[in-house]
Amino acid sequence: MKVYAISDLHLSGSCDKPMDIFGGEWKDYVEKIAADWRARVGEGDVVLLPGDLSWAMNLEQAKTDFEFLAELPGSKVIIRGNHDYWWNSLSKLRSALPSGIYPVQNDVLRLGNLLVCGTRGWTVPESGKTLSAEDKKIYLREVERMKLTLSAMAKERKDGDAVAVMTHYPPFNSRRESNELTELIESAKPDFAVYGHLHGKDSRADLVVSRGGVDYYLTSCDLLKNTLLQLPLSAERD
Repeated sequence: MKVYAISDLHLSGSCDKPMDIFGGEWKDYVEKIAADWRARVGEGDVVLLPGDLSWAMNLEQAKTDFEFLAELPGSKVIIRGNHDYWWNSLSKLRSALPSGIYPVQNDVLRLGNLLVCGTRGWTVPESGKTLSAEDKKIYLREVERMKLTLSAMAKERKDGDAVAVMTHYPPFNSRRESNELTELIESAKPDFAVYGHLHGKDSRADLVVSRGGVDYYLTSCDLLKNTLLQLPLSAERD
């Protein structure tokens, strides 16, 4: 099994929301992603999709984008991004998704010896700045959701399992400082963590941040030049 990741696809199969207005890197980006995906991913592989999958406003609108993903090889694991307004209750979502697409929300998913857990995340505290009351409320709620998903993972984890943690928002601030989310992730000792949300050359983002014994990989498609990132697994898990 190989594990890949790519996020922030912002698909718009059923709505008029072209991404090329944001710059040349978005021109024909869906075709480029699909070509790279088909060239590299096998049916036994896994692709992690950390949020902002579709511009659709509801599940019916998102159907075209789900079908597009379902035709690509491998198992796909998704979490909610801040623009995934179509994300409904987990039961409705699971009944609407085609075979081979798996949502993770406050729980853990096992695919062979890979465990995938995670939550959307939110704006995290910055040094010298105070979160608004609303942002603090959502941030603390996401901390609790991270506890739930990591607790579910810990109960399921066996010797030889690989563990991936997914968030949509970066789990650390611009200075890569510790907070409740990073402390939880790092105490769980996953093989790696992936996130998205950041775009463009001006985001001052690093593609890999290593801290607390965990490598955090940024997977926004425009920053990956519309190719999938293969995540490192040890030889016995590959």
